[in-house]
Amino acid sequence: MQTQHFRIIAWVLLGLCIAATVVPIGFRPHAAMPADADRALAFAVLGVAFGLAYPRRWLTVGLFLVLAAFSIESLQFLSPSRHPGLSDAVIKALGALFGVVLAHGMLRLLRRRQQA
Repeated sequence: MQTQHFRIIAWVLLGLCIAATVVPIGFRPHAAMPADADRALAFAVLGVAFGLAYPRRWLTVGLFLVLAAFSIESLQFLSPSRHPGLSDAVIKALGALFGVVLAHGMLRLLRRRQQA
């Protein structure tokens, strides 16, 4: 898959994360896992997508996603049925960073295999 495809996927996923975080609680998708695991997994997938979309800018992507996690969480103040929390933002940020590091590691491994 080309970088351009990953960029489209990454931005669409970011939009979905924003929507899932901001919509009233009754419209939020529910997973069969604990809420913290759901948050971390969603942002880890987002981190992998952005890490693959911008492979040479993984530090910038990591910073962007940390800021995005806190910004998206703070958007919950606009919805009376949502309850933003610092711990939720931290879990999202850590999930995103894990995803970026995972993507970076995957790309390094692929490059090594191609060189061998």
